[in-house]
Amino acid sequence: MDSPARFIDHTLLKAETTSAQIRLLCEEAVEYGFASVCLPPSFVPLAADLLYGSSVAVGTVVGFPLGYSAAAVKVFETAEAVRAGAGEIDMVIALGAAREGRLSAVEEEIRQLVAAAAGARVKVILECCYLDDPLKAALTEIVVAAGAAYVKTSTGFGPAGATLADVRLLASTAGGRIGVKAAGGIRDLGSFREMREAGATRIGTSAGVAIVDQWLQWRRGES
Repeated sequence: MDSPARFIDHTLLKAETTSAQIRLLCEEAVEYGFASVCLPPSFVPLAADLLYGSSVAVGTVVGFPLGYSAAAVKVFETAEAVRAGAGEIDMVIALGAAREGRLSAVEEEIRQLVAAAAGARVKVILECCYLDDPLKAALTEIVVAAGAAYVKTSTGFGPAGATLADVRLLASTAGGRIGVKAAGGIRDLGSFREMREAGATRIGTSAGVAIVDQWLQWRRGES
């Protein structure tokens, strides 16, 4: 098993996050070789400066965590984040519209954000705990059609996070056309492995350091 680090978005999205914590997050991301950091929008300029010249992408969130901002607000947030140095955008869909069956409105919003991202990777958060399986599958098809890079299970702020069943469903529906990001409740190497085996191509977690350290211990035990 290769290092988990390259599949992990090293995440810190707590309301009370400080600049010192973001500095540490970025230092850890470079040291461990994580795919990206995922942090609040106000810290994007700092992270972009700290990670300049590294292989770690700067990621942030839009319409987070509830998804009910107006589409125009999400578009503005996206453009501002990219201008500030973000290379990855995790956006929350309009859940109310999705649950009402207004899927064309959801697709149009995603398309607008993808355009505003101007080449930055857009990951679309479905918040699966609020949706039934047919709707999750239909929304995954919409994410593909709208040109996003990933479909994502959860914000980590809802009543439930990623489940293996949801990851399998999203991965099966996506069929390799886009990536699948699992997030919410993935805190150890065992759960990381299960999510990867279920089809997740990216893992969002605040426990990335612990996961990689557990993998290093496992490697030492294997040798």
